[in-house]
Amino acid sequence: MGRLKRLKKIRIHREGTHTLIGSLILLLAVDSALYFGLECKIPFYIVGVVSLVVYGILVNFFRCPIRLFGQDTEKVVVAPADGKVVVIEEVEENEYFHDRRLMVSIFMSLVNVHANWYPVDGTIKKVGHQNGKFMKAWLPKASTDNERSMVVIETPEGVEVMARQIAGAMARRIVTYAEPGEECYIDEHMGFIKFGSRVDVYLPLGTEILVKLGQLTTGNQTVIAKLK
Repeated sequence: MGRLKRLKKIRIHREGTHTLIGSLILLLAVDSALYFGLECKIPFYIVGVVSLVVYGILVNFFRCPIRLFGQDTEKVVVAPADGKVVVIEEVEENEYFHDRRLMVSIFMSLVNVHANWYPVDGTIKKVGHQNGKFMKAWLPKASTDNERSMVVIETPEGVEVMARQIAGAMARRIVTYAEPGEECYIDEHMGFIKFGSRVDVYLPLGTEILVKLGQLTTGNQTVIAKLK
């Protein structure tokens, strides 16, 4: 029960509260001005429909489904985000490991849930943030050139896994909840990225990858790899 109590059981992510309230006030003000300020109601109806669509997109973006993995988590790596697998390759990781790693990258479009989950159980070893560019998140250089945050987790078996949140062309804010020394678990939120972006997971060589390029993932549900 201890783990369940720590879950952030929210339908709309708290990162979107101010945005949604501010947008609602603004849209209502504009619609009210058109309704009371113009005799012809056609502009009001047009703007009203557009306002509903825009606000619906915002609500959809900040939605935060309650998800429980519900399976054995030993040596399991789950998808930290909703989206599509855009990269599976062996790379040189020079920010923390300084060696070769397997990288699995998940790209989140505007229609995906943008909450991020921890990919493994363990203890948080390091948290870092690096300023950078805001190139399109699916580009290969986005992993090293874009603004990003990293979270390194040591699993109970002593394996270190890195999750890197990467800003995209539209994303201007990366939120990371991880704190060094804390225990973390699959099912818990690692953070949130506003608007299109991606999350890279760095795994030891020899890890069994269980997803394919182009495969759609569901955060905290899709098993992407099995650690040795």
